[in-house]
Amino acid sequence: MPVYAAYGSNMDPKQMAQRAPHSPMRGSGWLPGWRLTFAGEDVGWDGALATIVEDALEHVFVVLYDVPEWDESSLDQWEGAHLGIYHKVRLRVQTLDGEVLAWMYVVDAYEGGLPSARYLGILADAAERAGAPDDYVKDLRSRPCKSIGD
Repeated sequence: MPVYAAYGSNMDPKQMAQRAPHSPMRGSGWLPGWRLTFAGEDVGWDGALATIVEDALEHVFVVLYDVPEWDESSLDQWEGAHLGIYHKVRLRVQTLDGEVLAWMYVVDAYEGGLPSARYLGILADAAERAGAPDDYVKDLRSRPCKSIGD
């Protein structure tokens, strides 16, 4: 079964149950050598969108889901892959049980721009619900964001 690694709002198991109801949570892990950042402010609905970029000194918390084909196409619709906003990459995720090869969405835009405070809150809440470490959640909540009216 293909494994999907969520680092954005899909970390929230409740949200994933709505978007991909046949895709159980498999666990969580870390994506070493990558960092969470934001891009595509011009295509985002209220600011830049979460994405990942290579960075040898960083790591990103992810939640893993077993996703059958029919749920994958549903996720593609939710994530805007059919609009060219995201493309998929396959990367190795470190878990307590070893490495897992998983696919994830990456924004098709240059890094930069600020997310909205609302969007950062959604990401932090999703990470917290998924069991991310407190310092990771705190870092999400303290990132710079767009002010209302920007």
